[in-house]
Amino acid sequence: MNVYNQYPTNVLIAEDDDEDYLIFSLAVEELSFKVILSRAENGDILFKLLDENNPDIVFLDLLMPCKDGRQCLREIRANRKYDSIPIIVYSSLTDLQNIEFCYREGSNMYAIKPHTLTELKVILEKIFTIDWKKVLYFPPRSMFVLNPQ
Repeated sequence: MNVYNQYPTNVLIAEDDDEDYLIFSLAVEELSFKVILSRAENGDILFKLLDENNPDIVFLDLLMPCKDGRQCLREIRANRKYDSIPIIVYSSLTDLQNIEFCYREGSNMYAIKPHTLTELKVILEKIFTIDWKKVLYFPPRSMFVLNPQ
């Protein structure tokens, strides 16, 4: 049995867009996994909440005010105390340059924001079926990007 079926997963999402956050939270509510969701509206708040919430997984938007997702990814991966936290980049950017940057800088996966709630639930199911507490998963390049198409 997957650890996420037994215990709630503490998820911190760094997302400045209210609509994108609402869709994400609706998708999380419909999952079979127990999730405690908290939100950072920008990169500065993300770092405050990282320590307060001790998240199991961070979903990181790239396009945010204050500190963008690229800066946040670099800073998180530069700090050893966050080594065990998986970072899932959650972005509408689909260009190879951003994807390669996130792969090189230590993101665990890159989830492209889908257009429907159903597509998002499929992506989240894939992410939450990985037992992140057992091993910090770094997929091969061929499996790094989760695309709703």
